[in-house]
Amino acid sequence: MLLPAQRARADTSRRYLKTPKKPPKGMALLQLHHLTLHSLPFTPKLHHSRFSTWKSLRFSFSASASTTMAKQVLVPVANGTEPMEAVITIDVLRRSGAEVTVASVEKELRVDACHGVKIVADALVGDCKDTGFDLIALPGGMPGATNFKDCAVLESVVKKQAADGRLYAAVCASPAVALGSWGLLKGLKATCYPSFMEQLSSCATAVESIVQQDGKVVTSRGPGTTMEFSVALVEQLYDKEKADEVSGPLLLRPNHGDEYKVIELNPMEWKCNNIPQILVPIADGSEEMEAVMIIDILRRAKANVVVASVGDNLEILASRKVKLVADMLLDEAANLSYDLIVLPGGLGGAQAFANSDKLVNMLKKQAESNKPYGAICASPALVLEPHGLLKLYSAMVQGKKATAFPAMCNKLSDQSFIDNRVVVDGNLITSRGPGTSMEFALGIVEKFFGRPKALELAKVMLFVH
Repeated sequence: MLLPAQRARADTSRRYLKTPKKPPKGMALLQLHHLTLHSLPFTPKLHHSRFSTWKSLRFSFSASASTTMAKQVLVPVANGTEPMEAVITIDVLRRSGAEVTVASVEKELRVDACHGVKIVADALVGDCKDTGFDLIALPGGMPGATNFKDCAVLESVVKKQAADGRLYAAVCASPAVALGSWGLLKGLKATCYPSFMEQLSSCATAVESIVQQDGKVVTSRGPGTTMEFSVALVEQLYDKEKADEVSGPLLLRPNHGDEYKVIELNPMEWKCNNIPQILVPIADGSEEMEAVMIIDILRRAKANVVVASVGDNLEILASRKVKLVADMLLDEAANLSYDLIVLPGGLGGAQAFANSDKLVNMLKKQAESNKPYGAICASPALVLEPHGLLKLYSAMVQGKKATAFPAMCNKLSDQSFIDNRVVVDGNLITSRGPGTSMEFALGIVEKFFGRPKALELAKVMLFVH
């Protein structure tokens, strides 16, 4: 019997199981010394005529196994869940090929996560109580963690998971508030968000690790450690080879906790009237981690963020099948003025942006007015470049310096700064992928509010020490 999430993704599950790509030797990001992990495709050489037949048979077996033996994962969500922690966990685990069921502990599928982010679950948690899972992973956030603790069905499901000797995990407030309250951390080492460490110490051996594993329990600290947490879960579900395969395209930072860096050229002041008005378009196929991190962090900074759907419906199906709900349609959002328009990536989402005459015209007006605009991942290459948005709107000949997802950088006409994680060139900001999204969003905060404010947020999120 297929789970709700399985039915929704049955036709797309194979595309997450891709051959890992070799890193080119000697490629390093300027200043940050971070290897670009999959700029070049990996193509095995065929040494024998029988290889292709053997490979075909092996692929047939692997594809069959992936549909019958996929790891089953439950990620509950609630009103007040921290959306970055939820979406990063879901996205990364789905990249590994795991079948992830997002289950609401509320009475409805839609939950109102922190910072105004709206997520639609695959199922209600009650629908999952009789299903066996290889892993149950709880995001944090308040009051989301409290809502988990107070959900009798979820408590029963997680306690059975522990009794059966299966993996369970939690991040941020949830190790202390949920797992600890249920008595599932007794005698174990665990970590959590700093302000909950005292509570955690009453029910576990509290440690300050970025990610802590003890037996079948994995815990972590906050939004800024969730990507590492999720990759660790992939390793526990599968193995280190699978974790490395998944983590490569994420473009994780080489040294967690280091102060982030932004390369800035042609510095200019980004102006706004008191509170920055920022438009974040989303579409079917947008990369959910990138979209949610941008929205969440900018709202933490107290910017007024409008999330607009580039399509006919407020609800969009993102690249890893997370369902997000926009604030309004782009047609309505186009009636407003913005201090910044910023595009998340994701192949399908970027293509939808590029095909939207309304959005492209808004971006062109923004650029012509010398007002800030930005893009990450596939969007610099698929939206900005083909529509002339990397050219300077002045008498100068050279274009804007930008970066993009490594596999997309060959589409940029000027590739002189592509190895940088975040590039600001005057009124333009670009970045590379999911693992650079926090730096990207913090770079925007820095331009509007100053570096001290950006570093303050980075520390609160446990992104820097």
